[in-house]
Amino acid sequence: MTLTITAQTISITSIEQLNELSGENVKLCMQCATCTGMCPMTAEMDLSPRTVMHLVQFGMLDRLGDSNTCWKCASCHACTVKCPRGIDIAKVMEALRQHVLRTNRNYIEPSALPAERIAELPQIALVAAFRKLTS
Repeated sequence: MTLTITAQTISITSIEQLNELSGENVKLCMQCATCTGMCPMTAEMDLSPRTVMHLVQFGMLDRLGDSNTCWKCASCHACTVKCPRGIDIAKVMEALRQHVLRTNRNYIEPSALPAERIAELPQIALVAAFRKLTS
């Protein structure tokens, strides 16, 4: 993936907003990629956690709009345990999800799910998914 940085994509406000939502200072990340090495979900993600943290450090949240990384994060905290800077990356991923959901854009649309699929899924899983993936 090639990134082109322009003045329009870098947003100091986005960095401050994400720091406030997550309670973490994303600027502390030194890009060691330990988070990516520890993540059990990396194979399912289109961008690695390290790449997400790199984009977040520059406030380039618009580049993450179509990425599935924050939605695939299992919040297992394996990245947090091994992070040499002590950043809770799972909290950053949650803040990214909240950032998207606050724009009233759902990751999944419950009304688009077929009734047969809903009937076969455990209700607790549906409720958990709707809480995580819808606004």
